[in-house]
Amino acid sequence: MSTQHVFDPAICETQDAAGIAAALSRAPLAALLRQAEALTLAGHGPLVTYSRKVFIPLTRLCRDVCHYCTFAQTPKAAASAYLAPEEVLAIARAGAEAGCREALFTLGDQPEARYPAARAALDALGHPTTLAYLRAMAELVLRETGLLPHLNPGLLSAADYAALRPVSASMGIMLETTSERLCQPGGAHHGSPDKHPAARLAAIAAAGEARVPFTTGLLIGIGETREERIAALLAIRALHRRHGHIQEIIIQNFRANPGTKMAGHAEPTLEEHQWSIAAARLILGPEMSIQAPPNLRSGQLAALLRAGVNDWGGVSPVTPDHVNPRSPWPQLGALAGQTAAAGRVLAERLAIGPAYAQSPAIWLDKSLVQRVRRQVDARGLPMADPWRAGGGAPPPAPAVHGARVSPGIEAIIARARAGARLEEAEIVTLFTAAGADEARIIAAANALRAETVGETITYVINRNINYTNICLHKCGFCAFSKGSTKAERGPAYDISLSEISTRAVEAWARGATEVCLQGGIHPDYDGTTYLNIARSVRQSTPGMHIHAFSPLEVWHGATTLGLGLEDYLAQLREAGLSTLPGTAAEILDDEIRRLICPDKLTTGQWLDVMRAAHRAGLKSTATIMFGHTERYTHWARHLLRIRDLQAETGGFTEFVPLPFVHMEAPLWRKGLARSGPSWREALLMHAIARLALHPLIPNIQASWVKLGEAGVLAALAAGVNDLGGVLMDESITRAAGGQNGQACTPARMRRLAALAGRPAAQRTTLYQPVPGLAAAGD
Repeated sequence: MSTQHVFDPAICETQDAAGIAAALSRAPLAALLRQAEALTLAGHGPLVTYSRKVFIPLTRLCRDVCHYCTFAQTPKAAASAYLAPEEVLAIARAGAEAGCREALFTLGDQPEARYPAARAALDALGHPTTLAYLRAMAELVLRETGLLPHLNPGLLSAADYAALRPVSASMGIMLETTSERLCQPGGAHHGSPDKHPAARLAAIAAAGEARVPFTTGLLIGIGETREERIAALLAIRALHRRHGHIQEIIIQNFRANPGTKMAGHAEPTLEEHQWSIAAARLILGPEMSIQAPPNLRSGQLAALLRAGVNDWGGVSPVTPDHVNPRSPWPQLGALAGQTAAAGRVLAERLAIGPAYAQSPAIWLDKSLVQRVRRQVDARGLPMADPWRAGGGAPPPAPAVHGARVSPGIEAIIARARAGARLEEAEIVTLFTAAGADEARIIAAANALRAETVGETITYVINRNINYTNICLHKCGFCAFSKGSTKAERGPAYDISLSEISTRAVEAWARGATEVCLQGGIHPDYDGTTYLNIARSVRQSTPGMHIHAFSPLEVWHGATTLGLGLEDYLAQLREAGLSTLPGTAAEILDDEIRRLICPDKLTTGQWLDVMRAAHRAGLKSTATIMFGHTERYTHWARHLLRIRDLQAETGGFTEFVPLPFVHMEAPLWRKGLARSGPSWREALLMHAIARLALHPLIPNIQASWVKLGEAGVLAALAAGVNDLGGVLMDESITRAAGGQNGQACTPARMRRLAALAGRPAAQRTTLYQPVPGLAAAGD
């Protein structure tokens, strides 16, 4: 393709609407579509979102008389001026029962300013204005059904936004056009005072000042020129750059509806619609969400996706499109099928766009923050299945996807298989994968597992001994330690040395080869405490492998004795310590640690402890605790920091993803954390860890406590080769609300391996065969 056929996006920054429109018009449409689609895929990947909604037409009275509108009615034609509260609630409840998450309130602009009947109806309802009634109904729906209201009430002032923000997740108004010409006689907006461009731009600006996630867009084909469309897009871009609040742009095609003044007006062609979508994408960039209503281009959805669309907007399984009644919503199954046929993956979103749902404290009233945060994953999209880490629900069945895998995904996988250190952006790309890309990552991880460590599924017979739950620290994710919510966590305890020894002896008698010793940072503990614990276990069970003391405990012990890390670790080793657990890592990024464990070790300090331990001849595990406040970029940084230290020391024996168990965690109960990772995220974490850490860390472990049996089986097909320990007395996940038990017997471990179609073998902590057992299994 010659350069003269490529549109230069830099023009969008340097020229006015006339110049941009001229340049776009000179470029061949096919070239524009290729550029727009590439930008869309760069910003959104294969995902195409939609919102499952109900449409609540609160009133169809309107003071405007748009010449194309089929929604607005006169009092004589309308059955009633406003829906009654019971009618509103009935629609919302039907939507909730059908799995909807959004309640779209659409209504005419200020009907009481035109119709005495509207004024009288409001008096009867006990509300001074339409907006006051809207607020009451949005609050009713939110309270009674949990649906998140999206409000389209027309022009709003700063005071209006302030009144409506506490009862809505988002709002919107279509700019439609910036052509004042269309408000003149003969124009589509003549006689409609609320359609003057200056007034609508002022309302959109006020929404930005009010921090309202906002949807706007263009209505193309109502008499505007291409230059006027570009002018409208530039106006929207300017407001978004100022306030950052435009969550979505709709590029809607005019439909000529019978009974309207524009019934005979020509509709824009598909090609003109594509040109306008592509223009929006090229002007607004890869990150902007661009929507085209799927019911207005039935059978032509692939063409819209090629032009730059990444969202289908609200689609209702319950209510019709009252604005376009002749164009029914597509069935969700058909919409998913048409989207997949175009090589994309349909995904549900909330009324608030995913980028805004990731930061609800910025964009929502405080009364809505918890409601949104608890519904979404790290992408800001709702978790569609009931599986939660530590819970009892099984994971969803794997989706069936086509064979189209993104070339970029294949390239990253190839680099990982070759042992290359992936870049942070590459790992983030893997975590954002969906559809066939997601399935390919999981399959690649499993194939790499087979090549690296074979088919055997290993486990260790161990016992957890948590010697105290009293802790000086107040980690927001921890429901185990005694803290500010004492009543919810049971009594405090501090186990004596003799009891620790007794439990170790019992574990040895039951076939354990390892005890895992950890506890809270008790105010009376110092470095001598941990030395005495190690000595006590070594004396009582000389053959036991002592896997003990988190980096936080090591740091605490060294600090209280005034010793350097390596000197203190040498003393611990002499006292009997064999290896260290890689806990207290959480997320190795201080941005997140300041949120979830501000008084704990920093990222650098955790790495320093592990580096010193490895230099002292002590191996360790490595973990990640994910699914609370962080994003994919933090997961990528964590994996790379683990990999980099392993490249330096070679001291990590395994990597263990630990999905956040939210149920009793203080951070979640306060509304400050998500509800753990989604199942998709949990499975991808295991698979991507296999790829990103290859070949430096060969063992990837699944936590049966967090995943449950069905989850473990899926993880075993996603790169996992180890099931960890039988534990005997697991208490930390159980304190957080986990429901998967306190122990997993060797027989149960072998049964899980058999269900996965692979052999099982007991191992030592250091991944060696257990003396006296056959190497091939037990």
